[in-house]
Amino acid sequence: MDKLEAVTVRRTLAAIESGLGVMKKPIPQTVTEWANENFYLSSESSYTEGRWETMPFQVAILNAMGNDDIQVVDFIKSARVGYTKMLLAAQGYFVEHKKRNQMLFQPTDQAATEFMKEHFEPMIRDVPAIRALAPWYGVKHRDSTKDRKLFSNQKQVRVKGGASAKNYREKSVDVVIFDELSGFDSNIEHEGSPTTLGDKRTEGSVFRKSIRGSTPKVKDECLISLEADNAQHYFRRFVPCPECGELQTLKFGGKETNYGLKWEPSEPESVFYCCEHCQSIIENNDLSAMDAAGQWQSEQGLTTLDGISFTHTDTGEPAAPPRHVAFHIWTIYSPWTTWAQIVQDWETAQGDSDKLKTFINVTLGEAWEQETGEHTEPDILMSRLEDYEIEDLEDVALVAGVDTQDNRLEASVYAFNETEEAWAIEHFIFPGDTSQLEVFQEMADTLSSMGVQFACIDSGGHSTDTVYKFSRGKRWIFPIKGISGNRELVEDKGKRRQRLRTRTKKGVSPEPLGVDTGKSLLASRLAKTEPGAGYIHFRHDPSMDDEFFAQLTSEVLVKERKGGRITSRWKQIRERNETLDCFIYALAAFRMAAQDGKVRYIAKDQQAGERQPMAAGANRRRRSRRVTGGSSSLMNIADRLAGD
Repeated sequence: MDKLEAVTVRRTLAAIESGLGVMKKPIPQTVTEWANENFYLSSESSYTEGRWETMPFQVAILNAMGNDDIQVVDFIKSARVGYTKMLLAAQGYFVEHKKRNQMLFQPTDQAATEFMKEHFEPMIRDVPAIRALAPWYGVKHRDSTKDRKLFSNQKQVRVKGGASAKNYREKSVDVVIFDELSGFDSNIEHEGSPTTLGDKRTEGSVFRKSIRGSTPKVKDECLISLEADNAQHYFRRFVPCPECGELQTLKFGGKETNYGLKWEPSEPESVFYCCEHCQSIIENNDLSAMDAAGQWQSEQGLTTLDGISFTHTDTGEPAAPPRHVAFHIWTIYSPWTTWAQIVQDWETAQGDSDKLKTFINVTLGEAWEQETGEHTEPDILMSRLEDYEIEDLEDVALVAGVDTQDNRLEASVYAFNETEEAWAIEHFIFPGDTSQLEVFQEMADTLSSMGVQFACIDSGGHSTDTVYKFSRGKRWIFPIKGISGNRELVEDKGKRRQRLRTRTKKGVSPEPLGVDTGKSLLASRLAKTEPGAGYIHFRHDPSMDDEFFAQLTSEVLVKERKGGRITSRWKQIRERNETLDCFIYALAAFRMAAQDGKVRYIAKDQQAGERQPMAAGANRRRRSRRVTGGSSSLMNIADRLAGD
């Protein structure tokens, strides 16, 4: 009897029993069986709309989510492996087949709202087994809100943001799910980790379940990696070589290995996989058959084909399902991309630590390991000083970063091209009371006279109101607020647009900057030794003296143990770091302007018509800021200002 006939017989028996009034439990199904029979890919959130078909590598992960013998499932993933769809299929299975109450957490309230609207609600509409339990679908009803759905079998699904501790309280469920766990704070409002708070909600359940999935982020800080480290068994996907039949996990490899992905430089389409056992060539079109014959093996000695039954890898003897399992898989196994695309993404990431981190996290599904304790020495940077003027630069945009102190503003002007290669132009100090507008206007006049297109200004400290007042109505000024922690330097376009709809009472909405990410970017770019994408040029200019470079290299990344975990933090190794902050703000200004589509790259042959000439008076003012007391040293100026 094939699968279709089995499904038909099962439905016929159910119909007969229903007609006879027979009270009988539904025939047990695994999540994979339920999904293959019922689940549907909705058009709003799928590249291809249609019925779901579980891929071989997905079977064990999906079934482990529904296996009552397994309490905790951690899934460390890359992009393009269907995690969100597997999560939705499991939710549908828990609602209709297992009849379990569920709560799903997203990193933020906005992400929770988007998940409910873009994924869960279309699933209700398109999966008949779920739609039959939602008589309220399509109408306004108290059982259907933006964060809660109560079905006719009296089972409910809640979707909440995980940033607030109150969202974890006073709710009892059987299943708790964390989507993109590594995007959560590690300590929710000082009450505990998200998994500790969330799992507490399942304590009274007979069949409690905690499902966590995420692309990883920074090593030793990444929540999904830390949780997976506690798993009893950590599984990876093993597939056989078409030539020798030996099982192996597929690895990216590298120039120094004789296995993994290999290709001709700059020719991604030439890629093939080299078997680590027999060195035979494996083509991308061999993947489907290899995966169909694959299995999951744990580092601790268990094997499973389906996430239901487990055996000891060395003996083949049956083994009890573990209570806590972790799975890891990356993009190379995915049928929804190509190995050539993986190679293309790798080559694009070269020379750019930001893109390389994204490749490691999103394509390889591995945590990014930051170098710690090392930084570029100031004298090395000074040895690289060049001779260039603004007029010598081709296809660049001028931006600035402005740091706010109580008694002065400091501003660094940089030129960026499209690849974020940067040229330092000049650093300024504007003495004055920053609770007053005069010093801000002087700074703005100077930057405008140079042709600066955009600037980020620090709104922290004691001058917040003045920064807001000055910035209001100026589209070339981005007031910013630095935020520590593992977050992007600049928010993505969607988040920025959503936030900018709500202004503060001062009429501005400060841009949150991931300053720790900015410091990592600066450190990696200062370490570059060859011009190109991300490289920073410095020139012979009185403002770029010993103090300028000492400030630019004034922080180092160190690791420390806190609360039983190893964390990384940026440690300031000298008192002043204004030029470091100014670079980060300038880079952020460039990225935000580029994101908004407002950057104008000025070519050398356009400079006369499109660059504003610097006013002579402004030039004299700028020079006088640096030549004080017979010295051009920033340190001397700063010392004098500190004593004012």
